[in-house]
Amino acid sequence: MPFYERGPVRIHYEEVGSGFPLLLIPGGGLNSALSSWQTASPFNPMERYKDDFRCICADLRNANHGRSSGPLEIDRPWDAYADDQLGLMDHLGIREFLVMGFCIGGPMIHNLIRRAPERVVAAAMMQPSGSRPEMPDLFYQNNIKGWGPALCEKRPDVTMGMVHDFLTSMYTNRADFVFTVSRCWWRPLWRWPWARTQGLYGSYR
Repeated sequence: MPFYERGPVRIHYEEVGSGFPLLLIPGGGLNSALSSWQTASPFNPMERYKDDFRCICADLRNANHGRSSGPLEIDRPWDAYADDQLGLMDHLGIREFLVMGFCIGGPMIHNLIRRAPERVVAAAMMQPSGSRPEMPDLFYQNNIKGWGPALCEKRPDVTMGMVHDFLTSMYTNRADFVFTVSRCWWRPLWRWPWARTQGLYGSYR
């Protein structure tokens, strides 16, 4: 049961197969974990692609069904998760990688490309989540009920007030498009990787 540790953050991960690295992000919202492949995914890419790629997957920080843990970084929720993912790649000695993400993995992939465009060789977003104008508080409501109470129960240092602030920063205050990037930033992605090699991302960060 391998772990990657950085300060107060402890990330549980698994890897199977060999070949070019493929980072896999399960669905399940803030409860995204390795076990989500059996409960919140149409198939298990760890099994499907292990003969072709070095498949790497981690429990999301503080997922209730996982073994990863760390502080709630209220001011930078999405970047905290990106830190964990990029840090894990560094820990494994991986510079460039492919990434496939389901549900919450969609916004996370956009953020990984924004943060490290030179490292993400290609990306696939499966059933990606995003903001819906007619349901602006959907993800806040889902997680304040389905994630926060169980987290507070097992983590006495976390309060529902902190969960509220975290979810407000993560979703409510960013209730547009895919939460992590703007439409302006996203427009050149159809030319990727050509746009990456021409240095066009600087204008959209």
